[in-house]
Amino acid sequence: MHHRVLARGWEGFHVVASFCKLFLRLLSRKGPPVPSSVSIPDAPPYVGALLRMGWQRVRDRVDAAIARAGFTDLQGAQLSVFSYPLPEAGRPADLARRLSISRQAMNHLLGQMEAQGYLERRIKGPGPRRLVYLTPRGEAVAAVIFACLQEIQAEWAAEVGEERFRDFIAMLRRFAGAETG
Repeated sequence: MHHRVLARGWEGFHVVASFCKLFLRLLSRKGPPVPSSVSIPDAPPYVGALLRMGWQRVRDRVDAAIARAGFTDLQGAQLSVFSYPLPEAGRPADLARRLSISRQAMNHLLGQMEAQGYLERRIKGPGPRRLVYLTPRGEAVAAVIFACLQEIQAEWAAEVGEERFRDFIAMLRRFAGAETG
């Protein structure tokens, strides 16, 4: 399965998750006050909570799709390994950094997933560096997630209109600092 095609389906999920992380980091910083001419909601939930709530809706749908497809042995933490971009030929340390977990925790997850047949760590090139590769079983999970995300995006676009949804995605990309692909 071609991973670039799979990666495109992850855009909305990844952009929302990245923006949530970015926004939470920004909330922890003190900065200049918001000018009084800027209209912001005066009652919660505010943008951070709304993004988290939207992300949770997406995550619940993805979890259900994975279970329906028969991948019932995956745990929540393991699903983070399938986050955009997929870990194809990635170093475990880089994956841990991207997911904001320790290298030890990442290696524990990778060991579990390797035993379950979702990925493998192989030595590539000179030296002892092991890289992470999805197995056909892991690619099948990624395909289920991709299809679910495509379905969610189509539903949301139908609900608010394609132009508004494109604008929404463009704004999320802008605030997340994501490439437009």
